[in-house]
Amino acid sequence: MGATQSNMIVPDDEHNRLLISHVHPPAWVNPIPTGRYNLVVIGAGTAGLVTAAIAAGLGAKVALIERYLMGGDCLNVGCVPSKALIRASRAWADVRRGEEFSIHFSGEAKEDFPAVMTRMRTLRAQLSQTDSAQRFTSLGVDVFLGQAQFTGTRTVRIGSATLEFAKAAICTGARASAPPIPGLQEAGYLTNETIFSLTELPARLAIIGAGPIGCELGQAFARFGSHVYLIETLHGIMPNEDRDAAEIVKQAMIRDGVTLFCCGKESSIQKTATGKRLTCESHGQDYDITVDEILVGTGRKPNVDGLGLEAAGVEYDKTGVTVSDQLRTTNPNIYAAGDICSRYKFTHAADAMAQIVIQNALFPHPFGLGTARVSSLVIPWATYTDPEIAHVGLYEAQAKEKGYEVETFTHRLNDVDRAVLDGETDGFARVLVETGTDRILGATIVSAHAGDLINEFTLAMKADLGLKTLASTIHPYPTQAEVVKKVANAWRKTTFTSRQKSILSKWYAWTRK
Repeated sequence: MGATQSNMIVPDDEHNRLLISHVHPPAWVNPIPTGRYNLVVIGAGTAGLVTAAIAAGLGAKVALIERYLMGGDCLNVGCVPSKALIRASRAWADVRRGEEFSIHFSGEAKEDFPAVMTRMRTLRAQLSQTDSAQRFTSLGVDVFLGQAQFTGTRTVRIGSATLEFAKAAICTGARASAPPIPGLQEAGYLTNETIFSLTELPARLAIIGAGPIGCELGQAFARFGSHVYLIETLHGIMPNEDRDAAEIVKQAMIRDGVTLFCCGKESSIQKTATGKRLTCESHGQDYDITVDEILVGTGRKPNVDGLGLEAAGVEYDKTGVTVSDQLRTTNPNIYAAGDICSRYKFTHAADAMAQIVIQNALFPHPFGLGTARVSSLVIPWATYTDPEIAHVGLYEAQAKEKGYEVETFTHRLNDVDRAVLDGETDGFARVLVETGTDRILGATIVSAHAGDLINEFTLAMKADLGLKTLASTIHPYPTQAEVVKKVANAWRKTTFTSRQKSILSKWYAWTRK
């Protein structure tokens, strides 16, 4: 990262000054280490914050080191600012849909992008208190701001101070990476780390990568009025999701004004007097467009630079730090959690992994050491487009690769009363079960509230409850969550065989005599 205090977060306004006062106080004085720490945590994103807070709450002597902004990507350049922006764009979309609900405006309604970004900065600063250096100091954590570097298998240096530890946790996360497109570096581009510094709406915006970041922000900016070009090298959008699920979101984005170039190849970029000229080929057709800004949302690169991992005996590669199922690195006294070592680059996954680190690193055997495993986690995820896509567990192709015989059940939202009343019928719930059982192997939901609705499937999988339980669970009427019960009922109907029906029919006939 290597940012200085003066360029950490822009613009320089009262909201960002409040944010910085919490997550990287300019006048912060690092404590003086006194004796060995039970745990040294490097990185104060979600994984590091959770690890440090729980460890301190257990009574451990804890040091937390952050070189940039406490709160990490989630607070500063990820979940918090993006969801504030998305929510505002959804409010504006609802205003423009008012006629569908017989809502008529006598005056003119207009979006105010600068005010939207001010609201985002206000809320981000408000929430930052939870992740602040002051708060973690009050929890009993020694907070150090600066670059951490391992100097041995049990020591870390920060500035002129050396910290000794019994255990350590690497939670340094990952950062945006850019594809090798000719001219991209010279023309300049935005990432999730810089786009939330905008104060004016770009009239023309090209987005490279149609994954979660590209789709979420592409739809949001299109709704505010940007002419958005979304460029993806693979076919369609969100290539990891079920094709029919991604197709629903794709059509919604097109309706919102996004221009999609899928299977985009031979891209090049050139800075011109009128903007940034981008050329590419999509499905055999050449495109030549000029935009004001380019957003790159194509991948993440682990933050391992400058850590001195070699001195600590910690192995790593281009994907991050190497860990076992217990999140132990190749140094048995050092663990890792979060984006630095996981393919699940989600805040909630980092939180869950932090708790595994605590159990394995700080609890003596037989109370916990080595017993918690990442493979036991049931991790859902969601992409917050409109409609949202949420998923947990296996996809059908993955299940078959693992040798499962599977059945798939799908129920569409146009057959759910609340979705009809809400005007949100584009979507479905899909569940994957092991053939001959009610065991849930995976589930996908496409709906306006998919990120909330997926939790019922996640809980069922974690508790080893099957579709029989979900089918017998009473849901309040009318709610969109009824789609979960309805898809479970679709499975239950298949358990009632034609032979059983024949026997019952004969019995009913006999009882009428």
